[in-house]
Amino acid sequence: MKDISHDYYLRYVDPVVYDQILAFHTKGNFTIHDSTQKLTSLHYIADRQMDTLTGNQLKLYPGTPLITLTDASKAIESDLYRNESCEHFVDKPIGFDTIKTIFTPLLSKKTYSYKRGYPSAGALYPVEIFVCSLSERELEWPCPEKILHLLPYSRQFEVIKNTEDTAILKKAILASPGNIGTPNIALVYAAYMPKSVFKYRYRGYRHALMETGSMYMLIDLQIKKMGLQSRLWSAYTDSMLCKAIGVNPALFLPLCVQFIGLAK
Repeated sequence: MKDISHDYYLRYVDPVVYDQILAFHTKGNFTIHDSTQKLTSLHYIADRQMDTLTGNQLKLYPGTPLITLTDASKAIESDLYRNESCEHFVDKPIGFDTIKTIFTPLLSKKTYSYKRGYPSAGALYPVEIFVCSLSERELEWPCPEKILHLLPYSRQFEVIKNTEDTAILKKAILASPGNIGTPNIALVYAAYMPKSVFKYRYRGYRHALMETGSMYMLIDLQIKKMGLQSRLWSAYTDSMLCKAIGVNPALFLPLCVQFIGLAK
């Protein structure tokens, strides 16, 4: 395997395909900013109707016979049964050795093998993980910079320069309404789009979304095993988050944030 510069992929990208995918992705972006908080609204559905519409299963043929699955108590005991999303994180530090262990399921399975612990169409692996410290008192964080980039093949972290101050990062992902407490770290899953689309074109965007789901679910199960808590998050503005982690928003699309920490 070779370490290829990230801009090398750009020479193989169809600019029309790329622009159309970016335009579509932008339609799903939130704008969360103090200047617009009283001018915008996500929807106008009443709370009563929202309670009716959420948390349901979809039945295609009501009234038809049903077949019962395994006993629910047995399913809950399974290692593959995830914990519920954390409602409120407490301000307790997590040792850096513990943080490193979180990523074991995502690393290359064997030395000198590019294959990792999750599926990726065409072995492109277009989704990058940025590990962001949100704590002011983390244990043994290895550098002044607060954001690291996971390199799954070499099993290393790459230090992101000029990220010593967490204030910009916290404002980018924790400024929206809703008190979730103080998560210790945030994982930012960002698709590097030239790597996503040069081979599979439009479908490559779908593959990046699929890959993100595989990755955050593996992390979710891993932290359950470690006694930690997790919560997925999408209440951020893409451009603000890209600025906070120091990447180009025209090339990197943040697809999800996963908070990790401890609960009461």
